[in-house]
Amino acid sequence: MAQDQPVKALVIALTDHTSAAVYSINRLQPDSLCFVLPEGAKSLVESEVQPKIEHMPRRWDWVVLAEIGDFVSCYQMLAKTLPAMLHTWEVQPGELIVDVTGATPAMAGALTLTTRSLSSRIVSLVPAHEGQEDDRIDLAGQPFIWTQGNPWDEAASVSRREGCELFNRRLFAAAAKLFRDVEARVSGGQKPLYRAFADLADGYDLWERFHYRQAWEKLKGAVKAFEMASLWGGPPGLTSLLPSIKANAGFLEKLVLDPAPVKEMQAPDLLAHAGRRLHGSQDSEAAMVSLVRALEAFAQRQLFKQHQIKTWDVLPEQLPQALRETCRSCWLEDLDGKYKLSFQAQFRTLAGLGDQMGQVFLREWPTMKPLLDAANHAVLGHGFEPVKAERVQQLYEVVVKLSGVSETSLPKFPILNV
Repeated sequence: MAQDQPVKALVIALTDHTSAAVYSINRLQPDSLCFVLPEGAKSLVESEVQPKIEHMPRRWDWVVLAEIGDFVSCYQMLAKTLPAMLHTWEVQPGELIVDVTGATPAMAGALTLTTRSLSSRIVSLVPAHEGQEDDRIDLAGQPFIWTQGNPWDEAASVSRREGCELFNRRLFAAAAKLFRDVEARVSGGQKPLYRAFADLADGYDLWERFHYRQAWEKLKGAVKAFEMASLWGGPPGLTSLLPSIKANAGFLEKLVLDPAPVKEMQAPDLLAHAGRRLHGSQDSEAAMVSLVRALEAFAQRQLFKQHQIKTWDVLPEQLPQALRETCRSCWLEDLDGKYKLSFQAQFRTLAGLGDQMGQVFLREWPTMKPLLDAANHAVLGHGFEPVKAERVQQLYEVVVKLSGVSETSLPKFPILNV
């Protein structure tokens, strides 16, 4: 008898073909076993099946169907009982095998539908035709062929599109979970592709939470897997997706490997993050917080890059003459004894040093003041008034103008259409 690797769980339909059930159980050696059968077949399990099982499952049970020829009745009973049983047995997606050899058409349809979320293989013993020899088994003098298939190999494309839609709505964690569920269910050849989609979603989720190194590692791995998949065809649209992911991975690489205490790419990333929060998630509060932080990060970058000033540990002698006394009297932190520049002090310092960014800030101040006040009064600022999206957009445009950054240079998350 052919021997498969032991499986986590087997659901087997039984009406009267006990020898086929015994063969399947002994071949698959399930850790958990559930019979789906009519009331009259329970005695067959005890007398004809159970004594012949070579490796007794650790857990076993049955679901009794009243009308094995009625699909609706079968489905209602299975949907009511089987998922709870499998949950108790801690069966995960992809760990369930379903044997429909002894099933009526109604039982087979109901079983397939009920177990779709957990199964990764449907097996059956079918009568052999003359000349068929592959995986041929003789049971009670009758020749049979062991057939098996994974419906998820075809159904995965539908779930992939659902995962892409979640990704495009910036629901990265949900997309990653869906892709990993599909990975668990599809056959071996397709697993690397769906693992790569899950890693991709994980990577962008990590990026949104500013875990740059982990995000970079995830994106690099996804790129390699997608390149390999594209060599073998892959789903339509995969090849055209690669350039944008590679560009994002390159952006993260520069950010992660930048050894400077003020990272060159941090401010553009914060600005892009604010844009995604505003236009993608329609989350004005979070967008405003990111935007104000991006504005400060541009000032910090300019101060460090052009003047070697660290805003969290500045020396009064580094500042313009007019600000030194204010620094000594107002900007000293009593806990660590360091001089620290506030948000506005950073731009005043830039302006006093003749830096263009600081001078633009002073010119734009009448426009920026009410926008920054709105940020300050926001719920995630220091107030109790939700900030309006148009206020965030107005400040966004000012920040782009002040920083001199080109919006085309900002990192853009891809749209998945594969």
